[in-house]
Amino acid sequence: MSTLELPAAVPVSSFERLVGALRAVAEPTRLRLVALLSRAELTVTEISHVIGQSQPRTSRHLRLLVDAEILDRTPEGAFVFYRLAEGSPSAAVARHLAALVPEADAVVAADLTALERVRRARSAAAAEHLATYADELATVRALHVAEQEVERAMLEMLGGEGPIGRLLDIGTGTGRVLELLAPRSERSIGIDVSHEMLTLARATLGEARLETASVRQGDVRRPPFEAASFDVAVMHQVLHLLDDPGSAIADAGRLLRAGGRLLIADFASHELDFLRERHGHRQLGIADEAMCAWAGEAGLEVETERSLLPPGAGEDGRLTVRLWLLRVPAVTRERTAVA
Repeated sequence: MSTLELPAAVPVSSFERLVGALRAVAEPTRLRLVALLSRAELTVTEISHVIGQSQPRTSRHLRLLVDAEILDRTPEGAFVFYRLAEGSPSAAVARHLAALVPEADAVVAADLTALERVRRARSAAAAEHLATYADELATVRALHVAEQEVERAMLEMLGGEGPIGRLLDIGTGTGRVLELLAPRSERSIGIDVSHEMLTLARATLGEARLETASVRQGDVRRPPFEAASFDVAVMHQVLHLLDDPGSAIADAGRLLRAGGRLLIADFASHELDFLRERHGHRQLGIADEAMCAWAGEAGLEVETERSLLPPGAGEDGRLTVRLWLLRVPAVTRERTAVA
């Protein structure tokens, strides 16, 4: 934005809230923090390194911004991550002000350079972690079609290049689904129970410069979000790792708005027992009959489905990838809301 002019529709619920938001940001360090956290979610240690201030002093500024409902503070194991708050009028004001901060300013430019160092450190840690599982990943991937073909099919099933609104990636893993779909989404969030996986996902988002996407720790069976708050949810290679896939589908369905879609990519039924024994698979693929039953119990309709046959289809020891696109019937969700 080239002029000091806020968009006409900055949402504020009261004059006092607007004054409070402006007062919270109207201090050099806190404005730097807002500009920084509009680009990435960071821990207090990372933030301290970027802005060159002690952790106690940084924490005081962060606490003021959290109290003003400008930042969200999310614990994750031994870490605490900070990001611009969602759905907060004060955060909306702060986000617009952050867009006015000149990147050419010497202090801001130094912050952005330091942020790049944080991103590189995350990428290095992610690469080291991935190397640990490289053989395991290669073993499974060799049994089915290339991931590029799966991703292409996912994009086609969601309508090619059109917008998809608010996106939730359930069991985000490395964050690859966010990287693929976030450019088409107004807001994208990935959840995973594993801090190690979230480390990988944050590195992926940082490298891709996806500022409208973030990740947080959360159980796929109890996603920490309000009902009917997403337009699209994705579960990519998640269900075969769960003891009760039907419950996970029902939980995901509750998070979707009327007409919302749930895209599931997993393996068709198979008999490769070694995947259960060596790789932790709880289900030997997903049968169509089971998927239809789970969808029905969750109040979802199977809109379309697709099979991606593996190289050497028909041979033993190969996995077929199945994709299902489920949808929330608009009439059913509307009636539920009225009731």
